[in-house]
Amino acid sequence: MSEIALTPQQLRVLYDYNAWANRRTLEACSALPDEQFKRDLGSSHRSVRDTLGHIMGATWIWLERWHGRSPSGLPQSDQYANLSDLRGRWGEIERDLLQFVAGLSKEELEQDRPYRTTEGKAYSQPLWQMLQHLANHSTYHRGQVAAMLRQLDVNPAATDLIAFYRELGPGS
Repeated sequence: MSEIALTPQQLRVLYDYNAWANRRTLEACSALPDEQFKRDLGSSHRSVRDTLGHIMGATWIWLERWHGRSPSGLPQSDQYANLSDLRGRWGEIERDLLQFVAGLSKEELEQDRPYRTTEGKAYSQPLWQMLQHLANHSTYHRGQVAAMLRQLDVNPAATDLIAFYRELGPGS
């Protein structure tokens, strides 16, 4: 598969969607008291805080990789005492990510970008594949957050892609 699957414009829309869905998810989580935000619910990342922290940390680590750095680990979620702390850091990362995506050309998307995993294993893939992966990864874990919110009797936000398109309106 040597041909690019998404154009720069399509990736910008995908990342606008991803940011929209993240913001909606964070807003839904604002209904949680700190105790519920941090409560171990037996999920793969234990709590709402830890799952949100994982989404944010993965976003940060991929952005670092795309800038030629390969951090050896994800940030620890327990450094965020509450949603407000996590949301502040997330806003910075998301701003940087959206700026990065906004400036990408077709040629850059097709270029292989070398990186190392947190375990030190070397890989190199086209940038568009990694960008597509990160958006998919975020969607997967937002679904986990939605399930945890239901466990805590909180209504999750609707974050389906079609809801985003509907909000944009016809012809967007």
